[in-house]
Amino acid sequence: MRGHALALVTVLVWAVTFVSTKVLLAHLSPMEILFSRFAVGFLALAVLRPRRLRLPNRAQEKWFALAGATGIALYYLLENIALTFAPASVVGVVVAAAPLFTGLLSAALSKKRPSAAFFLGFAAAMAGVALVSFGGGAFAGQAAEGGGFEAAGVLLALAAAATWAVYSLVTDKIASFGLDGVLATRRTFAWGLLFMALALPFFGFSPNWPALALPEVWGNLAFLGLGASALCFVTWNLAVRRLGPVTASLYIYLVPALTVLASCAVLGEALTPSVVVGVLLTVGGLALSERGT
Repeated sequence: MRGHALALVTVLVWAVTFVSTKVLLAHLSPMEILFSRFAVGFLALAVLRPRRLRLPNRAQEKWFALAGATGIALYYLLENIALTFAPASVVGVVVAAAPLFTGLLSAALSKKRPSAAFFLGFAAAMAGVALVSFGGGAFAGQAAEGGGFEAAGVLLALAAAATWAVYSLVTDKIASFGLDGVLATRRTFAWGLLFMALALPFFGFSPNWPALALPEVWGNLAFLGLGASALCFVTWNLAVRRLGPVTASLYIYLVPALTVLASCAVLGEALTPSVVVGVLLTVGGLALSERGT
């Protein structure tokens, strides 16, 4: 029972991150949120495991650099910018398609053709994404007024999902090194922060110190840095250890639905029939494609 509780709490936190970031965007830029979040997360992991990770082979460093560049810096930057164009519920559902891109990339690299079930699941999930993105109700109204803006958000979210596919395969490689999980994650965070630091001048990084004093700002940054980035790493690994990777991964399918519900409750985004059907198609497609890999 404890394993199921840990998995459920973890995916709930991950689902709410889209809403939390959307709230922060009213006060901070996408890059400011990104850098602050992972700086907090890095410090939390340093406190949790205050020792240095020594790599047995220096050639392994390039994998950490690639993981930091793709899964920390680029993925979350694309996601944060997408949230400036589209509702949190839309971005959350689109990004949930990341496992599909991971499957396609893995198949391309291994030169193994995915099964028909995978492609059927991919089509169903993409149909669900389209329904949520451009379906009726409030989203249709928003698209009619400024569809180009929402379309840009959807495209950025799809780019983030594709970037996550690269990161997933890189982290699989890192996992094969048999290193301490917390220390490996901290090293990935460090590389991500380095790439962010190099990009800061191009994004006009200028911390909004008065905004950082607001409870809703530092509270959400603490939630993203301590909760979603640091604590959830620990809780998810405990859940996988207790339940096994197959059972634990089933909880990931709840993220799109939980994101939509949280967006409706906190941000007042509309829950229309097309959104409900779109979420069901996306989740069903993900489950089907997972069986087909």
